[in-house]
Amino acid sequence: MVNELESLYQEACTALAEVKDSQALEAWEAHYIGRKGVVTLALRSVGNLPKEERAAFGKRANEIRDALEQTYTEHAELIRSHELARQMEEGAIDVTLPGVRTPSGSIHPATRTLREIGEIWREMGFQIFRTREVEDDETNFEMLNIPQHHPARDMWDTFHTLTPGVILRTHTSPGQIHAMRRYAPKPIRVILPGMCFRYEQISARKEIQFNQVEGLAIGTNIRLSDLKGTITAFAQRMFGADRRVRFRGSYFPFTEPSMEVDVECILCDGRGCSVCSGSGWLEIAGCGMVHPTVLRNGGYDPSLHSGFAFGMGPERITMLKYGITDIRYFWSNDTRFLAQF
Repeated sequence: MVNELESLYQEACTALAEVKDSQALEAWEAHYIGRKGVVTLALRSVGNLPKEERAAFGKRANEIRDALEQTYTEHAELIRSHELARQMEEGAIDVTLPGVRTPSGSIHPATRTLREIGEIWREMGFQIFRTREVEDDETNFEMLNIPQHHPARDMWDTFHTLTPGVILRTHTSPGQIHAMRRYAPKPIRVILPGMCFRYEQISARKEIQFNQVEGLAIGTNIRLSDLKGTITAFAQRMFGADRRVRFRGSYFPFTEPSMEVDVECILCDGRGCSVCSGSGWLEIAGCGMVHPTVLRNGGYDPSLHSGFAFGMGPERITMLKYGITDIRYFWSNDTRFLAQF
C-alpha cells in the first residue's frame, strides 16, 4: 500500500506540473486532494489495513497530503500572477477587483536582540565601538595571546584570504586591541558588536557567519566581583529579574581567570529539558579578567590597570528568548519565519 501511495504522489506532482490555468488547477485539486480526492480517500482507508501497517501508512499519507497542499498553494499563486500579467498585457484589467496587498517587512529577530542588548549595555554606561570585519592575523590572534602554532587556534576555524596574514575575523575580540589603543591609558567601557566568520560545519546550532557582542571594561582596581555583578545584572535585565545565573570555570587565552556564563533554562524553568540537555542551564556568554599580555599589547600597564571582557552571541540569546531550535532560520530568508517577529 505504501508503494501505491508513493506512485500516487509522483503522479499528482507530475500532473500538477502540467497545469497551466485556474480551471485545470481546480480539476487537479478535486481529483487528488479534494473531499473525494484519491489521496484523501487513501488516507481514510488506513483503518482497513493490518494493525502493524497503519502507523507507517498513516504517517506517510499525512506527509504526502501536506506536501501536495503546500505545492498546490504555491502553484495557485504562480498561475494567478501569470494570469494577471496576461490580463495586463491584453489590457483586460478588471478595476473592480480588490488590490493585491504588498507585504510589509519587519525587524529581523537577530537585529531586534542586538538592539536590546545594546540598549541594556548603554544604560549600564557602555558605549558602542565598531571595528573592521577583515582583520590581520596579528590582531586577531597574536595580540590576544594566541601566537602562531598555539593549540588554542584550533578553537577558531579561520577563513583566510589570498593575501597572506589577512583573514575574516573569527571573533570580535580583536576589537579589544583597537579600542584600547584608541583610548589608552584612559578608563574605557565599550561593547563591540559585529559579524564574525568561521569555517564550521553548518548545523542547527552552528553557522559560518554569526553576530557577536564583545564587551570590555578597563580601569583601576577592577575586580572579578565587578565582572560577575555586571554580567548578572545584564542577564536579569535580558531574561527576567528572577532568572538565576551561574559561572563556570573555563579557558580563553586572552583572559585569566576565564569563565562561562549560564542562565536558568527559559524553556523548562530549570527543571531540565532536551534543549538544555536535562541540566536546567543554558550557556549565554564567555568572560574573564583581561590577560596582562593583552593589556600590555593594548597600551595599558598591567601593574596599574585591570579590566574584564565578555563575549556573547545574539543569535543564541534570540533562540533562548523565543524558543527557536535551529540557527539556520536566521539566514534562510524564509518570510514565514520572519513574519512571526
